[in-house]
Amino acid sequence: MGRLFASLILAALIACTPADVAPSSGPDVARATPAAMAVDLLPMRRFDGPPRLREPVYPNGQLARDILALTFQLETGPKLPILTRFEGPIPVSVESVGAPPPQTLASDLADLLDRLRREAGIDVRRTRLGEMGSITICALPRTTLQRHACGAACFAVPRVAGWRDYLRRPGADTDWTTLETRNRASIFLPADVSPQELRDCLHEELAQALGPLNDLYRLPNSVFNDDNVHSVLTDFDMLVLRAIYHRDLHSGVTRAEVAAPLPAILDEINPRGHRADTRPVAESPMGWNMAIGKALALRQAAAVRRTSAREAVRIARAEGWQDDRLAMSLLAFGRAAMTGPDEENARIAVTSFLDAARIYRNLHGTGALQSAQVTVHLAVLVLGSGEVDEAIALLDSAIPTARGAQNAARLSTLLMLRARAAHLQGAEDEAAGLRREALSWGRHAWGDRFVTLRAAEVAGLRLDA
Repeated sequence: MGRLFASLILAALIACTPADVAPSSGPDVARATPAAMAVDLLPMRRFDGPPRLREPVYPNGQLARDILALTFQLETGPKLPILTRFEGPIPVSVESVGAPPPQTLASDLADLLDRLRREAGIDVRRTRLGEMGSITICALPRTTLQRHACGAACFAVPRVAGWRDYLRRPGADTDWTTLETRNRASIFLPADVSPQELRDCLHEELAQALGPLNDLYRLPNSVFNDDNVHSVLTDFDMLVLRAIYHRDLHSGVTRAEVAAPLPAILDEINPRGHRADTRPVAESPMGWNMAIGKALALRQAAAVRRTSAREAVRIARAEGWQDDRLAMSLLAFGRAAMTGPDEENARIAVTSFLDAARIYRNLHGTGALQSAQVTVHLAVLVLGSGEVDEAIALLDSAIPTARGAQNAARLSTLLMLRARAAHLQGAEDEAAGLRREALSWGRHAWGDRFVTLRAAEVAGLRLDA
C-alpha cells in the first residue's frame, strides 16, 4: 500500500496546475528538478478549427429545457425576465491598456469568430481600423482584474466599452438583469497567464457576452458548466447560440414567448434531435451546488475540500442520481482524498476514481473527455504500481480524446505519462519523441515557466518503493 500512497501523492501534484502547488516530492517521489529535465523546447503547438469530439445527438426536448434554464437565470441565482441578445452585425474590437495584448489572442479570436459564424450562424467579425466594437476585449494583469472583480479570473459586463469605461460605470449600469437588449459589452481577460488559460477565458466570456448567463453542472458537454471539463465551445454550445440568434427570436421576449417557437426552431437547426426525450429532469439542490463548488476549488483548504466532496457524494446518492453529477462528485472526492494524511484516504481515492470511471463509461463511453480526465489519475496509480502495460492501454485510449477536445494541459500530462511508460519499457526513442511533443503542448498549457516543473513531477514516479 505504501507504493500506492506514494503514487497518490504524485497524482495529487499532477491533478493541480503548477500555479496551485509548489514542486515538491513525497516519500517515494524522486528528487527530479526542472534543471534535470531541461530540454530544448520545441515551438509551442496550438489548436485551430473546431474540437474533434464525437458528441451525442441531443434530443430537442432536452435542448429546449437546457436553453431556457441557461437563458433566463444568472449563475448567481437571480431570474431574468426577458431574453436579451445583440441585434444585427456584431463587431468585436481588442483594446490595449498599458501594454499590447498577448501574442496568441489575435489568432485565437480569429478562430473563435470563424467558428461562431459557421457553426452558430452569428454575424460577428473583428472591427476595422478606427471602428468601435459592440464587444470590446481587453487583457490586463490578473491582479488588476481580481482587485476590481472580487477575485474573478475573467469576466464579461454589459453596457461597457473597454476598461476605462468600466471603471467609470456605477454597479447598476453593469447589471445584466436590467438589460432590455444588448448593444455593448466588454470582456476582461488575464494577460499574464498561459496561452491555454487565455483562450479558455476568451471562449467562455465571449459566449456569455453573446448569450447564456447561467452555468449548469448537469450539462456534460458544455463550457456553460463550472466543472472545467470542456474548455472550448462544443457542438452543444454552438447549438444553444444558434437557437438564441434564430431569426424567429429577438430581445425583449419572455420565457413563455421563447418556449413557444423553440421546438420548431430546434427541429430546423438540429433535425437529428427530433426524437423522443425520456431523460428525467432533476435540478441540482443548492446544497449540492455549494458542496461541489467548494470541492472543486483548488485554493480551498484540503480538509474543506475533503469534507465538501464527501457531502457532494452523499447528496448525489441520496438524490438517486446516476448521471455526470454523481461521477463528478466521486472524482472530486477522489482528488480531495489524495491529499489526506493516511492510507485510508488512498483507498477512498482509488475506489472513488474507479466508480467515477465506471459511471462516465456507462454514460458516454470510453472516448469521452470525462473518461480521459479520470484516466490521468488511474494511469498514475497503475504506473506507480508497476503495471506498465495496463497504464499504456489506459493512456493510449485517452490521448486522442484530449487532443480532439483541444485540451493542451490534459494532452501534455497524458503524453508525459506515456513517455514515462515507454522509458520504463526501454523504448528510449519513443519516450524522447513523446516527451518532446508533451513539452510543446505544455508550453501552450502552462507556459515556459511551469512546463518543466510538470515534466519533473511525472519523471519523479519511482517503482522501487
